Amino acid sequence: MLLLESEEFLTELTRLFQKCRMSGSIYTTLKKYGGRTKPVPKKGSVEGFEPSDKCLLRAIDGKKKVSTVGSSKQVNKFQMAYSNLLSANMDGLKKRDEKNKSKKTKAAAQ
Repeated sequence: MLLLESEEFLTELTRLFQKCRMSGSIYTTLKKYGGRTKPVPKKGSVEGFEPSDKCLLRAIDGKKKVSTVGSSKQVNKFQMAYSNLLSANMDGLKKRDEKNKSKKTKAAAQ
């Protein structure tokens, strides 16, 4: 897994989207990141650890994993760039069947 800077992560994510445009999937995960790289032992406590306001963003296409850690100061800038990247690359999604949608709404109404 590659831990990249935010700009490098966005360029690598663009490459992943282009590679998987016709077939394949990309899974993205966003979660809180406390700065730990090793698990906490069950017995005893670890002193001197303060959780930070960071988040971990990871993208996986099945073979390649890329990730980045963002701080709370850069979150607005990164989120705007990330949302623009997602909206530009989500044009290949399949449309839902209207038949299945109407059946579900009729079943829910009864």
